[in-house]
Parts: sequence; C-alpha cells; structure tokens
Amino acid sequence: MNPDHRKAFVRAVEAMHADYNEPIRMLRRPFKSPGYHTTIRSAEFVHPIRETLDYALALLDGEFAAYRQRSWDILANIVSLQDQDPASPTFGIWPWFYEEPIERMAPPDWNWADFCGKRLLFAAIRHGSAFPSDLSEAVRRAVLNSCEAIRRRNVGPEYTNIAIMGALVTLVAGEHYAVPGFAEYGLKRLERFYEYTRERGTFNEYNSPTYSLVAIEELSGLAAYAQNPSARRWTEELLDMAWRMVAVHFHPLLKQWSGPHGRAYDTLLTDAKLSFLQLACGGDVELAASERFVFEPPWFGLNISCPKPYRGWFRAYDGVREIRQLVNRGSDGSQDRWAVMHMEERFSLGTFTQNIMWNQCRNMLAYFGVGPEACAYARLRVLHDGYDFCSAVFRSEQREGHVLFGIQFATDGGGRHPALDPTQGRIAASDLRVRLEIGGITEGMEAYAEGAQAGLRGENLHLAVRTLAAAWDGRRGFEWELAQEDGRIYLDFVFYSGPAATIDLRTVTEAGAIFAFAISERAPVFDADVEEKDGFIRAHWRIPGRAPASLRIRMRPDEHHRLLLDPTSFI
Repeated sequence: MNPDHRKAFVRAVEAMHADYNEPIRMLRRPFKSPGYHTTIRSAEFVHPIRETLDYALALLDGEFAAYRQRSWDILANIVSLQDQDPASPTFGIWPWFYEEPIERMAPPDWNWADFCGKRLLFAAIRHGSAFPSDLSEAVRRAVLNSCEAIRRRNVGPEYTNIAIMGALVTLVAGEHYAVPGFAEYGLKRLERFYEYTRERGTFNEYNSPTYSLVAIEELSGLAAYAQNPSARRWTEELLDMAWRMVAVHFHPLLKQWSGPHGRAYDTLLTDAKLSFLQLACGGDVELAASERFVFEPPWFGLNISCPKPYRGWFRAYDGVREIRQLVNRGSDGSQDRWAVMHMEERFSLGTFTQNIMWNQCRNMLAYFGVGPEACAYARLRVLHDGYDFCSAVFRSEQREGHVLFGIQFATDGGGRHPALDPTQGRIAASDLRVRLEIGGITEGMEAYAEGAQAGLRGENLHLAVRTLAAAWDGRRGFEWELAQEDGRIYLDFVFYSGPAATIDLRTVTEAGAIFAFAISERAPVFDADVEEKDGFIRAHWRIPGRAPASLRIRMRPDEHHRLLLDPTSFI
C-alpha cells in the first residue's frame, strides 16, 4: 500500500472510532433500510453486523496495536450472534442488526452467511496466527457454519455477487481449514458460474456500478487467496471481462458510468467508486482529487487492478462509442433483453430493450454536461405513491441519442421489490406517475413542460420527452408537469393523482403509454405516426438522419411474460 493509500485507509478507520459502542462491542450507525428483510420501520440508530465486522478487520489489517483487543472483542461478539443450531433453517447466518434477532426479520437475509463468513475468513487468514486459542476456534467454527449455510442454499450462477462470494468462502475456507468437501463444492460452484457467465458474455446484473465492483472485489479475493490452478485461471478471465465492461461504459470527460444499469443504488458516481477505479488503474488515471480520495477498508489486501489495455478508456475521450449487447435470451427470441449505450463528447445515453421499473434498475439513463464539475443526469422512473413501482414494465428502441419507449403494467409483478412484495395485481394508490428525474448541475439550461412535451433547453444541448400516445382507463389527453425540489428537476406524466383508491390492474382495460425521448445538440423533431388497434398501441418515429424506430405495446395490463411476447421492433 503506497503512502497516499495508507493515509486514506487510516482516515477511514479513524472515522469509525467515534461510532464504536464499547458496552455492546459494535458500531452504532444511523438506521437505513431498503424497505425489505428488516421489520424495523423507524429507528434513529442501530448496530449493524456487517459494518462492525469491517471495522474489526480494518483494525487488524492496519496493525493498530492499541486496538487489537478491541478487534478480538468484536469478533468474539459477532460470532456469538450467528445462528449455530444445525437444525435451524437459518443455521450459519446472522441478522442485519443487533437490535433485530433473525427470527424477527421478514425474511432473514441468507446472504449474510456469505458477507459475514468472508470477513471472518479474511481475518483468520491474515491474522489468525495471533488470535487467542478460544477466538481462533470460535472463528473457525463460525466460518465453517457459514460454508454449510452457503452449501445448503446453493445459489445459482445468475446471482452474480453471491455466486462468486459463496464460491470464495467455501473454496478458500476449505483450503485454509483443510476441509475437502467445502473446497470441492466451492470449486464446482465457481466453475458453474464461469461457464454460465462466459456463455452469456456478461454478468446477470448487467453493467451495475454497485455489483460490478462487488464482483471485481470478490474475484480479486479469489485471485489473492485461492490456491487451485483452475480457480485462478477462471478468475483471471472473469476479471478481464468485468473490467472491459466497466471501462467501455465510462465517460472520461464527465467521469460517469454510462447506463443502462442492471442494478444501482446511486445515479452519480460517488467518491468511493471513483476512488476504486483510480486505485485499480494504479498511477495511470486520476479520477478523484486527493482530498476526496477514499480507501474503503474492505479493499485491503486484494490487489485490485484493472488490466492495462483498458485503462485508456478511463483517461481520455476517444470519439463516439456505441455498444449493443444481449443481456438475457428469451426462449424464442421475442423476449431477448438487449442493452444499448451511445456515447458522445457531451453526453451518453443507455437503455434496456425491456425491464421492470424497480428502483435499482436504470432502464433509461442519460449523462450530459461539459465536465465532471458541470454534469447532470436524466433518469426515467415510474412512481407509485412516490416510490418506484416494480409492476411497471419498460420497453424501448434506441437510435443513438433517441429512444422510443413504452410503459406497460404487469398483473403479476411486485410493488417495491420484484419478489418480496407481490401485488397480486391490486394496489392502493393516491398517485401513479412516470417521472423523468434530472439531477446534478444544469446551469444554463431552461426546464419546461408544455402540453405533450417537456425537457431542458440549452445553448448547445437539448433534452426532451414527448408523449405520442397514452391511455388510462378511458382517459386521454395527458399533459406533462414540471416541479423542482431538493436541487432536482422533475418532469412528470401523471396517470392518476387523487383520493386513495384501490386499483385492480386485472380489470383496468387501458393502462399504458408510448413516449419519444431525445438528447442532442439541436432541438429534436418528433415526426411520428401512432395507431391504436386490437388492444395495442403502435408508434413509428422518423428520426432525422437516423434509422426510424418502431414500437408496439399492449394497452391492457397482463402477466409479465405476455407483455413481452410481441416483437419490440416493427420496422
């Protein structure tokens, strides 16, 4: 670790000291929740298991002698919070928080066997020789319990970060503790993931700024600690694929990670993500100013490194770049999901051809501006009472900086979460709207909403969205609305807003819309034909200087797979 990285690492560890609760032997942090797994709805502070393990491992990695006993105390405490009953359905996992035992979670998060087991394993590998004998045995037992929980659950290769992390924990723990059964399981699991990913050419969480870096982190852990030659070879190939995907989507002038994003939690890149990329590129690229560079403790000891052939994409803009990649293959080709990204000097625009509108999905995402300090984003959302609605289904056709897209509704989808919150086709709602959210720096651009069209106007850049056709239970003639709040611009198309009502998507006869979106140097031209026939909306957009785009969507809500049966393109 070079001196600058060491300083950043020490700063990160020192910032944790103030959060340490000595009597409980855990970190105390403000409560936050994605809205599932935990039953805690409001709390000012909680004591999180995973972050506390990060703190204990960082104290050991940094060789802070004054805090060695503290790190041991934390590890012993965390081990005691694991479910260690082999007959229990949650054997080998931990709760999220000290305040909420596993049995109160709804449901428990089995990923915590992977997350917590990995951290304990790294502590044992790097520092176990100095552990007191009772702690050494307790950590060994907890890690092996995690391995058994991982093996029982047996996650498939489609769940990228957990597929890799579970392979890491079981393979490396099996090698470290000389338990052949776990080592063999971990190797087979890694091989299955390698074959699955090689066939598809990408991770299931396509181009995710969160999970791509998590995958790189986990693969780097395998590269650092796995001894099996086959595992090391597969890991090297997977790392190369991952880094190429990251690099080709990075806009070096705006310093943003172009969409679309299969899963994301932030829209503008954080200092931590920029620092991760800078760290991986060695001294070749500067993405985070020295005062904003961070070194997160979990990166310690992993030798995170971007292959040198890809580092140039982080450093300099090299002209127009476009990618079209198959992400998921349908059974007959009609449900294939593609990702499209177009990058120019002033902007990038990315879309999926189809996806649900989960809050972690960035299905249509643009970045634009003149540099990293004057950069903005435009993100499409569908909101049910202010929160992203998983039963809304997005479909699109993209032509460079132009997107023809539709919104449909599924009767078998989720509410806030695609799997943990099924709606059964019925929702209670006082508001349902499509939102183009614009954040970041938009100085010098004018926001507007004028009837069927809304957008931003600037001297050298225009961004606009126009309604081509829309219906909601017999209604027509919708207009866009403009609002500004908390530094963001909201361009809203409102399907419904009024008294709280029960909406049964199974009985609604019309619910859908087709829109045209453009980002370009000139004011866009929306020359389109629209037809409503046989329960479908069809739109054909003649885009000046580019191939036309066509789209057809169902007017009536239906089961998700039927919404995707008809070919997206009708050129």
